[in-house]
Amino acid sequence: MPTHDELPQFLREWAKLTPRQQVLFLAAVVEMVEDLRVHAPFRPSLRIKGVQGHPGIFEMTWVPNGRATFHYGAEVQPGEAHFIWRRIGGHEIFDRP
Repeated sequence: MPTHDELPQFLREWAKLTPRQQVLFLAAVVEMVEDLRVHAPFRPSLRIKGVQGHPGIFEMTWVPNGRATFHYGAEVQPGEAHFIWRRIGGHEIFDRP
């Protein structure tokens, strides 16, 4: 099972999301984890890709104007991905991903 941490900025932005937005984000994370479990590429609907101009930082789309950025950290569980969530919100998060 992948592990994760959150940066303080992510937690501040998370607290500003509506309960519905939080549910939709968590549903997208479940899809990410499912894809990792079967060693499949991430499904296209998540639109996971590198953030232009920021090597090692990735973005995920969780609703049409919902984005979250993350980077991979050192494994906590051997053989499992470790995500560090950086930002969450709309396109405005790309000013400092």
